[in-house]
Amino acid sequence: MSSTTAALQSRRAPARKAKAGGRTSRPAAGKADAASSPLFSYVVSLADDALVLGHRLSEWTGYAPTLEEDIALPNLALDLIGQARFFYAYAGEIEGKGRDEDALAYLRDEHGFSNVLLAEQPNGDFAATMLRQLLYAAFMHPYFQALTASKDARLAEIAAKAVKEMAYHVRHSAEWVIRLGDGTEESRRRAAAALDELWMYTGELFEMGEGERALVGAGVAVDRESIRPAWDATINRVLAEATLERPAPCGMQSGGRAGRHTEYLGRMLAEMQVLHRAHPGVTW
Repeated sequence: MSSTTAALQSRRAPARKAKAGGRTSRPAAGKADAASSPLFSYVVSLADDALVLGHRLSEWTGYAPTLEEDIALPNLALDLIGQARFFYAYAGEIEGKGRDEDALAYLRDEHGFSNVLLAEQPNGDFAATMLRQLLYAAFMHPYFQALTASKDARLAEIAAKAVKEMAYHVRHSAEWVIRLGDGTEESRRRAAAALDELWMYTGELFEMGEGERALVGAGVAVDRESIRPAWDATINRVLAEATLERPAPCGMQSGGRAGRHTEYLGRMLAEMQVLHRAHPGVTW
């Protein structure tokens, strides 16, 4: 059983709770069109980001460069996979068709996933993994901070837990990027190469479709562009300490939100989903 499978089975989603201040724990839309509703799509995209990147990090288990990192990287993966389960569980409730977190994680193909392309990029070397984690976590930490004020009580509840986890992810990845960038000639070369290779995928973090913009207007989601100043500040600070040059503006790659992915996601899902698909409906 993969580490992703084990992690998804080991966590429980938080119970639904009503909160004061005008927040709701369920959408007003009917179940008939829930699967195509903006809220369902939005929640699934948050889950997909976390699951895909979490599984990528889990691939380091047993291969990390130090014993400490062999513990740290799986723990980062568990954080993300735990977030994914909470979001998938809520998405299943929104949809109202009986699909649980396992069905949403294991029974969709790559074109049904809406994660950002950054999350699915291969681990590469250790420098690439740390740069990828920094670029993602530096966005999601302030994003979850803002999402704690969502009018949707479930989203606010999940974000309140996730923001603490992402604060550690930023700190851990930043420390390594600084160490690698300002380290040996070899480590600096690898860090710089990883930064240049991954930068083209960062623009998608700030993209929003029409449905997500409607949720922003309703006070449910967060305007992704509003996160840019905080993301820029963190990235600029870390790169300066790492003596790494921020890449020049370039053409950004996108399409993940619409189900258009790199070849890497299909390969990853084939491995991740094989056990569940081989024994559908089995109770372990």
